[in-house]
Amino acid sequence: MGLFSFLTQEIAIDLGTANTLIIYNDKVVVDEPSIVAVDRMTGKVIAVGKQAQQMHGKTHENIKTIRPLKDGVIADFSAAEHMIRGMIKMINPGRRLFTPSLKVVICIPSGITEVEKRAVRDSAERAGGKEVYLIHEPMAAAIGIGIDVEEPMGNMIIDIGGGTSEIAVIALGGIVCDKSIRIAGDEFTSNIEEYMRRQHNILIGERSAERVKIEVGAAMTEIDNPPPDYAVHGRDLMTGIPKEIYVSYVEIAHALDKSISKVEEAILNALEMTPPELSADIFRTGIYLAGGGSMLRGLDKRISLKTKLPVHIAEDPLRAVARGTGIALKNVGKFPFLMR
Repeated sequence: MGLFSFLTQEIAIDLGTANTLIIYNDKVVVDEPSIVAVDRMTGKVIAVGKQAQQMHGKTHENIKTIRPLKDGVIADFSAAEHMIRGMIKMINPGRRLFTPSLKVVICIPSGITEVEKRAVRDSAERAGGKEVYLIHEPMAAAIGIGIDVEEPMGNMIIDIGGGTSEIAVIALGGIVCDKSIRIAGDEFTSNIEEYMRRQHNILIGERSAERVKIEVGAAMTEIDNPPPDYAVHGRDLMTGIPKEIYVSYVEIAHALDKSISKVEEAILNALEMTPPELSADIFRTGIYLAGGGSMLRGLDKRISLKTKLPVHIAEDPLRAVARGTGIALKNVGKFPFLMR
């Protein structure tokens, strides 16, 4: 540690489509929805994270809410930069004598293009990052789950986030084969909105659909300890009057069925591409699930039935990627797979 090491702030960022987490000093210090609210007239950022989330779907014409990430990649460059900057400010709001230089590790989807990679790096640099490293999400998830990624042993990781589902086989500190599909939490949410409109003639917003997914979301029609029916409020499409209906987990399982089938297809696809020696390893170790989408009731069981392999859900799956990114930050010199 040099004399000026206290001038460098080391942070790990899990830049997600739905939530962004920042780890500083081994602790998750920021866990906020990836959203900003902007004044349309001046272009000034009014709110970031939870505050902006509360405005989402409820704004008047002068305010718009933007989710800067779409499908795991940056869709709105300046909003992303404002969001990262706003969230870095949340780390230590009290002390503002000088701005330390930042050393940042950010995780990115494995199916990302060079242009999209550049956008992530530029956003981080413009938000104050002096040294910026990138790590692939499945790799970060594997490290966060506690798998030793450097050993010659194959492990399959499925990270179901907000924008993408990342399926990767990892061995010897690298990704051997991967499949990244843009069907994940957000897609599940819009499936629920669509289902409510079609089946019940009721229009619900994105936030309400998200709540339904959390309260009664399921991947199978038969699950152990099912949740009670959930009251959904929205606008009746026939009369235009607000109304309430109750939905059960069985209905939501039907609504999500198509999307989950696509995730299963991608898993089988990745298993087909796996070299035979690693397939033998995966048969023993099974599949690891991480990311918010893995908390869908019965998903582990459904994938297990489809692949005939044991499926393990990471403890605290929402933070597995962030934890792994934090560990990578501490071992920047040691891990060869970090990209500058």
